[in-house]
Amino acid sequence: MNTGDTAFMMICAALVFFMTPGLAFFYGGLVRRKNVCNTIMACVAIMGLSVVMWTLFGYSLSFGGNHAGIIGDFRWFGLNGVGMEAGPYADSIPHLVFCAFQMMFAMITPALITGSLVGRMKFKALFLFVAIWSVIVYYPMAHMVWGEGGLLAAIGSVDFAGGDVVHISSGVSALVLAIILGKRRGYEVTTYRIHNIPFVVLGASLLWFGWFGFNAGSSLKADGLAAHAFMTSGISAASALLSWMLIDTLISKKTTLVGASTGLVVGLVAITPGAGFVPIWASFIIGALVSPICYFGVSLIKKKLKIDDALDAFGCHGIGGIWGGIATGLFGKSSVNSVAKWDGLVFGDYRLFLAQVLSIVITIAVAIVGTLICIGIVRIFTPLRVDPKEELVGLDASQHGENAYPSFNGFD
Repeated sequence: MNTGDTAFMMICAALVFFMTPGLAFFYGGLVRRKNVCNTIMACVAIMGLSVVMWTLFGYSLSFGGNHAGIIGDFRWFGLNGVGMEAGPYADSIPHLVFCAFQMMFAMITPALITGSLVGRMKFKALFLFVAIWSVIVYYPMAHMVWGEGGLLAAIGSVDFAGGDVVHISSGVSALVLAIILGKRRGYEVTTYRIHNIPFVVLGASLLWFGWFGFNAGSSLKADGLAAHAFMTSGISAASALLSWMLIDTLISKKTTLVGASTGLVVGLVAITPGAGFVPIWASFIIGALVSPICYFGVSLIKKKLKIDDALDAFGCHGIGGIWGGIATGLFGKSSVNSVAKWDGLVFGDYRLFLAQVLSIVITIAVAIVGTLICIGIVRIFTPLRVDPKEELVGLDASQHGENAYPSFNGFD
């Protein structure tokens, strides 16, 4: 046990917790005035639900025991047996601290999905969906990548802080949900104005701040690898921010604050799987390339495929996470982190690259099938979508009886 590592990991857990309110502001700023409370409430409700589920049985299913490399068991139900001593996953911090750190990941992941369905999903349907999705998709994914005997770890793929587990799983699920829910009323006819750009920047800044804990903390120690992940995260975010500004300048002749904020977020998404595996120089490339990949990916989804992924949950997290996973297979180096069994493709070895691609395909399959099952179960109890009148009034009033801006009487 090491007090320095313990203090560091508790701070990192608190930083990752801070990302969910950050996401609430990021998403809340992007939506229309009449849906702000509903969008933020989705994240706030998940903050409560995820902690209760994780401590009761989520942690045990993700990390306790092993069944076929896919799921754990109930040995640590209600955190029974998870105590102040070191656990099986980290030898220098209390088992409870590891559990708390992982809990924050189980909180932010389903919150990411909510960006694709703003303005049209019943709140109770969303709440139920998140509860079921955590069990069917998130806990098995966390086990497969990080758990004892996990399937994806066994094939040799690596995921430092959650490219597969967090971003691809939530991004793909968001896309499936957006397709099934259908477009918002007046999509392609109405111009959806972003109601509060300072909120977007505040949210993105909180996300960047928290992400240092997200990636550096995944080292599970206050050591050189944590410092390495901290630096690759900062570089990738900054490179992507500048890259998105360049695209904005070339295409629309103006840089935008929302574009810069989106750029820094996708830069963080892309470095997540490889933060503790790729050399420092690779993080410049990963960040610089993710912005054009996501920018044109978003246009393809919205303009060509006509899918209403409202706040680009798939465009940023799904596509950014897939690029990050592939980039880890290109640039990963076992000398940076010996958990990687092989070097990446640019160093002349193809095995890590193939393992990364296979793990991405499996993650996408789990997310699609899992989301369809969740939707089927939710529909037994409640319709997914609000009725047209409720949508027109806005979900703040129709779902919560609240108004983010009581003095505002116009339509927006």
